[in-house]
Amino acid sequence: MSTTRKHTALPKAQILIEALPWLTRHNGKTVVIKFGGNAMIDDDLKAAFAQDVVFLHHAGLKPVVVHGGGPQISAALDQAGIVSEFKAGLRVTTEDAMDVVRMVLAGQVQRELVGLLNQHGPLAVGLTGEDAHTITATKHQPEIDGELVDIGRVGEITAIDTGAIEALLADGRIPIVSSIARSQDDGHVYNVNADTAAAALAAALGAETLMVLTDVEGLYEDWPNSDEVISRLTASQLEKLLPDLSAGMVPKMEGCLHAVRGGVTTARVIDGRVQHSILLEIFTDEGIGTMVVADEKPDATAAATPAVTTAATTDAQGESS
Repeated sequence: MSTTRKHTALPKAQILIEALPWLTRHNGKTVVIKFGGNAMIDDDLKAAFAQDVVFLHHAGLKPVVVHGGGPQISAALDQAGIVSEFKAGLRVTTEDAMDVVRMVLAGQVQRELVGLLNQHGPLAVGLTGEDAHTITATKHQPEIDGELVDIGRVGEITAIDTGAIEALLADGRIPIVSSIARSQDDGHVYNVNADTAAAALAAALGAETLMVLTDVEGLYEDWPNSDEVISRLTASQLEKLLPDLSAGMVPKMEGCLHAVRGGVTTARVIDGRVQHSILLEIFTDEGIGTMVVADEKPDATAAATPAVTTAATTDAQGESS
Protein backbone atom coordinates (compact mmCIF):
# COMPACT_ATOMS: atom_id res chain seq x y z
CA MET A 1 0.00 0.00 0.00
CA SER A 2 1.36 3.41 -0.93
CA THR A 3 2.09 6.04 1.71
CA THR A 4 -0.75 8.17 0.33
CA ARG A 5 -3.24 5.32 0.66
CA LYS A 6 -2.08 4.63 4.22
CA HIS A 7 -2.63 8.26 5.22
CA THR A 8 -6.09 8.20 3.62
CA ALA A 9 -7.15 4.94 5.28
CA LEU A 10 -5.82 5.59 8.79
CA PRO A 11 -8.30 8.35 9.79
CA LYS A 12 -11.17 6.12 8.64
CA ALA A 13 -9.88 3.30 10.85
CA GLN A 14 -9.54 5.66 13.82
CA ILE A 15 -13.15 6.81 13.40
CA LEU A 16 -14.35 3.21 13.40
CA ILE A 17 -12.29 2.38 16.48
CA GLU A 18 -13.74 5.40 18.35
CA ALA A 19 -17.20 3.98 17.68
CA LEU A 20 -16.28 0.51 19.03
CA PRO A 21 -17.20 0.99 22.72
CA TRP A 22 -20.49 2.59 21.72
CA LEU A 23 -21.24 -0.22 19.27
CA THR A 24 -20.57 -2.73 22.06
CA ARG A 25 -22.72 -0.83 24.56
CA HIS A 26 -25.72 -0.47 22.25
CA ASN A 27 -25.60 -3.85 20.53
CA GLY A 28 -29.02 -5.51 20.63
CA LYS A 29 -30.64 -2.47 22.30
CA THR A 30 -33.80 -0.76 21.08
CA VAL A 31 -33.59 2.91 20.15
CA VAL A 32 -36.76 4.92 19.44
CA ILE A 33 -36.27 7.91 17.13
CA LYS A 34 -38.81 10.71 16.75
CA PHE A 35 -38.45 12.01 13.19
CA GLY A 36 -39.49 15.64 12.73
CA GLY A 37 -38.56 19.21 11.93
CA ASN A 38 -36.47 20.20 8.91
CA ALA A 39 -35.22 16.64 8.59
CA MET A 40 -38.72 15.79 7.31
CA ILE A 41 -38.78 18.34 4.49
CA ASP A 42 -35.17 18.71 3.29
CA ASP A 43 -34.27 16.01 0.74
CA ASP A 44 -30.60 15.77 1.75
CA LEU A 45 -31.48 15.53 5.45
CA LYS A 46 -34.13 12.89 4.73
CA ALA A 47 -31.61 10.79 2.81
CA ALA A 48 -29.02 11.14 5.59
CA PHE A 49 -31.64 10.18 8.20
CA ALA A 50 -32.49 7.02 6.26
CA GLN A 51 -28.79 6.13 6.03
CA ASP A 52 -28.36 6.65 9.79
CA VAL A 53 -31.29 4.40 10.67
CA VAL A 54 -30.09 1.65 8.33
CA PHE A 55 -26.59 1.98 9.79
CA LEU A 56 -27.98 1.51 13.31
CA HIS A 57 -29.80 -1.60 12.12
CA HIS A 58 -26.69 -3.12 10.55
CA ALA A 59 -24.61 -2.13 13.60
CA GLY A 60 -26.75 -4.42 15.75
CA LEU A 61 -29.22 -1.93 17.23
CA LYS A 62 -33.01 -2.13 16.89
CA PRO A 63 -34.28 1.23 15.64
CA VAL A 64 -37.98 2.16 15.79
CA VAL A 65 -39.02 5.38 14.04
CA VAL A 66 -42.05 7.45 15.11
CA HIS A 67 -43.11 10.39 12.98
CA GLY A 68 -45.61 13.21 12.85
CA GLY A 69 -46.04 15.47 9.87
CA GLY A 70 -46.80 19.03 10.93
CA PRO A 71 -45.63 20.88 7.79
CA GLN A 72 -47.15 18.34 5.41
CA ILE A 73 -50.48 18.34 7.28
CA SER A 74 -50.63 22.14 7.25
CA ALA A 75 -49.98 22.18 3.49
CA ALA A 76 -52.67 19.55 2.84
CA LEU A 77 -55.21 21.36 5.03
CA ASP A 78 -54.52 24.61 3.18
CA GLN A 79 -55.10 22.81 -0.11
CA ALA A 80 -58.38 21.42 1.23
CA GLY A 81 -59.48 24.87 2.41
CA ILE A 82 -59.31 23.94 6.09
CA VAL A 83 -57.79 26.55 8.42
CA SER A 84 -54.95 25.32 10.68
CA GLU A 85 -55.51 26.33 14.29
CA PHE A 86 -53.44 25.55 17.37
CA LYS A 87 -54.39 25.68 21.04
CA ALA A 88 -52.05 24.84 23.92
CA GLY A 89 -49.43 23.87 21.32
CA LEU A 90 -51.71 21.21 19.77
CA ARG A 91 -53.46 21.19 16.41
CA VAL A 92 -57.22 21.61 16.63
CA THR A 93 -58.42 18.54 14.74
CA THR A 94 -61.99 18.61 13.43
CA GLU A 95 -63.63 15.58 11.78
CA ASP A 96 -62.67 16.90 8.33
CA ALA A 97 -59.15 17.74 9.48
CA MET A 98 -58.72 14.23 10.94
CA ASP A 99 -59.38 12.67 7.55
CA VAL A 100 -56.58 14.81 6.11
CA VAL A 101 -54.24 14.06 9.04
CA ARG A 102 -54.75 10.33 8.63
CA MET A 103 -54.22 10.49 4.87
CA VAL A 104 -51.04 12.57 5.13
CA LEU A 105 -49.41 10.62 7.96
CA ALA A 106 -50.16 7.08 6.79
CA GLY A 107 -50.40 7.70 3.05
CA GLN A 108 -47.70 10.29 2.40
CA VAL A 109 -45.10 10.85 5.12
CA GLN A 110 -44.88 7.22 6.20
CA ARG A 111 -44.76 5.86 2.66
CA GLU A 112 -41.96 8.23 1.67
CA LEU A 113 -39.93 7.30 4.73
CA VAL A 114 -40.47 3.58 4.19
CA GLY A 115 -39.36 4.02 0.58
CA LEU A 116 -36.17 5.87 1.55
CA LEU A 117 -35.17 3.17 4.02
CA ASN A 118 -36.02 0.35 1.65
CA GLN A 119 -33.60 1.68 -0.95
CA HIS A 120 -31.04 -0.01 1.30
CA GLY A 121 -32.81 -3.38 1.54
CA PRO A 122 -36.13 -4.98 2.55
CA LEU A 123 -36.08 -3.41 6.00
CA ALA A 124 -38.80 -0.87 6.79
CA VAL A 125 -42.43 -1.70 7.54
CA GLY A 126 -45.00 1.05 8.08
CA LEU A 127 -47.82 0.93 10.61
CA THR A 128 -49.98 3.38 12.51
CA GLY A 129 -51.00 3.35 16.13
CA GLU A 130 -54.30 1.87 14.96
CA ASP A 131 -52.61 -1.34 13.78
CA ALA A 132 -52.74 -4.23 16.25
CA HIS A 133 -53.88 -1.77 18.97
CA THR A 134 -50.34 -0.37 19.09
CA ILE A 135 -51.51 3.00 20.47
CA THR A 136 -54.84 3.53 22.23
CA ALA A 137 -56.09 6.97 23.22
CA THR A 138 -59.03 8.83 24.64
CA LYS A 139 -60.12 12.39 23.92
CA HIS A 140 -57.69 14.99 25.19
CA GLN A 141 -58.95 18.32 26.47
CA PRO A 142 -56.17 20.73 27.46
CA GLU A 143 -56.69 23.27 30.20
CA ILE A 144 -56.37 26.89 29.10
CA ASP A 145 -56.88 29.68 31.66
CA GLY A 146 -58.40 27.19 34.07
CA GLU A 147 -60.96 25.77 31.65
CA LEU A 148 -60.99 22.55 29.64
CA VAL A 149 -61.00 23.27 25.90
CA ASP A 150 -62.38 21.02 23.14
CA ILE A 151 -59.76 20.69 20.38
CA GLY A 152 -61.50 17.91 18.48
CA ARG A 153 -59.96 14.56 17.62
CA VAL A 154 -56.75 14.98 19.57
CA GLY A 155 -55.94 11.99 21.73
CA GLU A 156 -54.33 11.36 25.08
CA ILE A 157 -52.53 8.00 25.10
CA THR A 158 -54.01 5.48 27.51
CA ALA A 159 -52.35 2.22 26.45
CA ILE A 160 -49.50 0.84 24.33
CA ASP A 161 -49.38 -2.68 22.87
CA THR A 162 -45.86 -3.39 21.62
CA GLY A 163 -46.64 -6.83 20.17
CA ALA A 164 -46.58 -5.87 16.48
CA ILE A 165 -43.44 -3.76 16.85
CA GLU A 166 -41.60 -6.46 18.78
CA ALA A 167 -42.56 -9.04 16.13
CA LEU A 168 -41.13 -6.81 13.40
CA LEU A 169 -37.94 -6.22 15.36
CA ALA A 170 -37.54 -9.96 15.95
CA ASP A 171 -37.88 -10.45 12.19
CA GLY A 172 -35.06 -7.99 11.53
CA ARG A 173 -37.32 -5.18 10.30
CA ILE A 174 -37.44 -1.46 11.08
CA PRO A 175 -40.92 -0.32 12.22
CA ILE A 176 -42.06 3.14 11.02
CA VAL A 177 -44.96 4.27 13.20
CA SER A 178 -47.41 7.07 12.33
CA SER A 179 -48.77 8.97 15.34
CA ILE A 180 -52.43 8.04 14.98
CA ALA A 181 -54.23 6.17 17.76
CA ARG A 182 -57.30 3.98 17.99
CA SER A 183 -59.99 5.12 20.40
CA GLN A 184 -60.41 3.52 23.78
CA ASP A 185 -64.08 4.40 24.05
CA ASP A 186 -65.86 6.00 21.09
CA GLY A 187 -64.89 4.20 17.88
CA HIS A 188 -62.96 7.16 16.43
CA VAL A 189 -59.29 7.51 15.59
CA TYR A 190 -57.22 10.22 17.22
CA ASN A 191 -54.36 12.49 16.24
CA VAL A 192 -51.69 12.16 18.94
CA ASN A 193 -48.60 14.29 19.41
CA ALA A 194 -45.65 12.44 17.84
CA ASP A 195 -43.22 13.44 20.62
CA THR A 196 -45.60 12.00 23.21
CA ALA A 197 -46.16 8.85 21.14
CA ALA A 198 -42.42 8.26 20.73
CA ALA A 199 -41.84 8.63 24.48
CA ALA A 200 -44.70 6.26 25.35
CA LEU A 201 -43.43 3.65 22.89
CA ALA A 202 -39.85 3.98 24.16
CA ALA A 203 -40.96 3.34 27.74
CA ALA A 204 -43.24 0.43 26.76
CA LEU A 205 -40.50 -1.20 24.66
CA GLY A 206 -37.89 -0.82 27.41
CA ALA A 207 -35.73 1.11 24.95
CA GLU A 208 -32.15 2.04 25.73
CA THR A 209 -32.53 5.47 24.15
CA LEU A 210 -35.18 7.91 22.96
CA MET A 211 -33.91 10.40 20.37
CA VAL A 212 -36.02 13.43 19.40
CA LEU A 213 -34.98 15.34 16.28
CA THR A 214 -35.65 19.07 16.49
CA ASP A 215 -34.79 22.30 14.66
CA VAL A 216 -32.60 23.59 17.47
CA GLU A 217 -29.25 22.42 18.87
CA GLY A 218 -30.78 21.19 22.09
CA LEU A 219 -32.06 22.78 25.28
CA TYR A 220 -30.48 26.22 25.71
CA GLU A 221 -29.15 27.20 29.11
CA ASP A 222 -30.16 30.88 29.04
CA TRP A 223 -32.01 31.66 25.81
CA PRO A 224 -31.98 34.24 24.21
CA ASN A 225 -29.05 35.65 26.20
CA SER A 226 -26.83 32.70 25.37
CA ASP A 227 -26.76 29.90 22.82
CA GLU A 228 -24.97 27.52 25.18
CA VAL A 229 -26.68 24.13 25.10
CA ILE A 230 -27.21 22.08 28.25
CA SER A 231 -25.45 18.82 27.40
CA ARG A 232 -26.82 16.73 30.28
CA LEU A 233 -29.44 17.06 33.00
CA THR A 234 -31.40 14.81 35.31
CA ALA A 235 -35.14 14.19 35.29
CA SER A 236 -35.66 16.37 38.39
CA GLN A 237 -33.64 19.22 36.92
CA LEU A 238 -35.71 19.03 33.72
CA GLU A 239 -38.98 18.96 35.66
CA LYS A 240 -38.08 22.28 37.33
CA LEU A 241 -37.37 23.86 33.94
CA LEU A 242 -40.58 22.75 32.20
CA PRO A 243 -42.77 25.73 33.25
CA ASP A 244 -40.32 28.14 31.56
CA LEU A 245 -40.02 26.33 28.24
CA SER A 246 -41.56 27.59 25.02
CA ALA A 247 -44.70 25.80 23.82
CA GLY A 248 -42.84 24.02 21.05
CA MET A 249 -40.32 22.40 23.38
CA VAL A 250 -42.76 21.34 26.10
CA PRO A 251 -44.05 18.09 24.51
CA LYS A 252 -40.51 17.13 23.49
CA MET A 253 -39.05 17.63 26.95
CA GLU A 254 -42.11 16.18 28.70
CA GLY A 255 -41.62 13.15 26.45
CA CYS A 256 -37.98 12.87 27.52
CA LEU A 257 -39.02 13.12 31.17
CA HIS A 258 -41.71 10.45 30.75
CA ALA A 259 -39.26 8.16 28.97
CA VAL A 260 -36.47 8.21 31.55
CA ARG A 261 -38.93 7.90 34.43
CA GLY A 262 -40.44 4.95 32.56
CA GLY A 263 -37.12 3.09 32.47
CA VAL A 264 -35.48 4.39 29.28
CA THR A 265 -31.77 4.85 30.03
CA THR A 266 -31.27 8.14 28.18
CA ALA A 267 -33.50 10.55 26.27
CA ARG A 268 -31.84 12.97 23.87
CA VAL A 269 -32.93 16.07 21.98
CA ILE A 270 -30.70 16.56 18.95
CA ASP A 271 -30.44 18.93 16.01
CA GLY A 272 -32.07 17.30 13.00
CA ARG A 273 -30.66 20.04 10.75
CA VAL A 274 -27.21 18.45 11.05
CA GLN A 275 -26.62 15.59 8.64
CA HIS A 276 -25.96 12.28 10.42
CA SER A 277 -26.75 13.84 13.81
CA ILE A 278 -28.04 10.47 15.05
CA LEU A 279 -24.68 8.78 14.46
CA LEU A 280 -22.80 11.72 15.96
CA GLU A 281 -24.91 11.51 19.10
CA ILE A 282 -24.75 7.75 19.60
CA PHE A 283 -21.25 6.84 18.41
CA THR A 284 -19.00 9.73 19.50
CA ASP A 285 -17.65 10.80 22.85
CA GLU A 286 -18.93 14.37 22.64
CA GLY A 287 -22.50 13.98 21.40
CA ILE A 288 -24.23 17.03 19.98
CA GLY A 289 -27.53 17.58 21.82
CA THR A 290 -29.12 17.56 25.26
CA MET A 291 -29.25 14.26 27.13
CA VAL A 292 -31.74 13.57 29.93
CA VAL A 293 -30.98 10.83 32.45
CA ALA A 294 -32.79 9.41 35.45
CA ASP A 295 -32.18 10.95 38.87
CA GLU A 296 -29.11 9.67 40.61
CA LYS A 297 -29.40 7.33 43.56
CA PRO A 298 -29.48 9.03 46.99
CA ASP A 299 -25.99 7.75 47.80
CA ALA A 300 -24.46 9.18 44.64
CA THR A 301 -22.42 12.34 44.92
CA ALA A 302 -24.33 15.46 44.01
CA ALA A 303 -21.28 16.78 42.20
CA ALA A 304 -21.56 14.14 39.51
CA THR A 305 -24.15 16.19 37.61
CA PRO A 306 -23.65 19.91 36.93
CA ALA A 307 -26.40 22.06 38.42
CA VAL A 308 -28.66 23.87 35.99
CA THR A 309 -29.48 27.21 37.51
CA THR A 310 -30.91 29.26 34.67
CA ALA A 311 -34.21 29.05 32.86
CA ALA A 312 -33.99 27.07 29.64
CA THR A 313 -36.24 28.25 26.88
CA THR A 314 -36.13 28.04 23.13
CA ASP A 315 -37.81 29.62 20.16
CA ALA A 316 -38.57 26.22 18.65
CA GLN A 317 -41.77 26.09 16.65
CA GLY A 318 -43.95 23.38 18.13
CA GLU A 319 -44.70 20.48 15.85
CA SER A 320 -48.07 18.90 16.41
CA SER A 321 -49.10 16.25 14.01
